[in-house]
Amino acid sequence: MKLSIGLLFCLLLLGVDGQSWLSFVKEAGQGARDMWRAYSDMREANYKNSDKYFHARGNYDAAQRGPGGAWAAKVISDAREGIQSLLGHGAEDTRADQFANEWGRSGKDPNHFRPAGLPSKY
Repeated sequence: MKLSIGLLFCLLLLGVDGQSWLSFVKEAGQGARDMWRAYSDMREANYKNSDKYFHARGNYDAAQRGPGGAWAAKVISDAREGIQSLLGHGAEDTRADQFANEWGRSGKDPNHFRPAGLPSKY
């Protein structure tokens, strides 16, 4: 519910016209799927020191969709890190995760964080 309210508010602030609005919503949905796929792959791979790679990859893939995808990636990343902070994960880990998130969203290569030996499937 909060996500949909946030999306509508964001659209109002941006003054998005009808066609752009539909595109933004589509991109946001696709970006959310990209984020979910990266999370699912991370859980499936269960590979040591791969967390930052999957953070960067999910944000990169989502941001490549356009402004809606980048927006979805930021909202999802910030929410995830906020929840982890509440659960007692360290501030240093949160900063490192957010660095990887921003790296990917900015269009930089997520393979910068790829650990040696991670299967090529990912």
